[in-house]
Amino acid sequence: MPAAGLPPPAERGATVIPDRVVARIAAKAARTAQSRRAAIPPDRSGPTAPSASAAVRTGSVRLHLAMDLPYPTDLPHVCERIQHDVAEQVARLTGLEVGEVTLTVRRLVTAADANRGRVR
Repeated sequence: MPAAGLPPPAERGATVIPDRVVARIAAKAARTAQSRRAAIPPDRSGPTAPSASAAVRTGSVRLHLAMDLPYPTDLPHVCERIQHDVAEQVARLTGLEVGEVTLTVRRLVTAADANRGRVR
């Protein structure tokens, strides 16, 4: 049911989400996916924190993620699940179609590497 006195939605304009905002959403989603899928504790700003960049064009977005993953692990499976999780979360939160998610594994970390330098 159209709102009284408002022009049709197509004539009202568009919501534009800047690339950097989409990238921040993707980085947060990647931290969650990294923790869930790769069992690496979420690290908001350390060297193991995932990074993301985004390129938004006419209602769709291409994402690039970079993160550390544990060794040993089934890399193809873990990467695929992380890409899927991030794409789903970004699409849900922004309303954009996620056309592509590339993932670069910066380094493989052992359990000892993941815990090194942290105070528990």
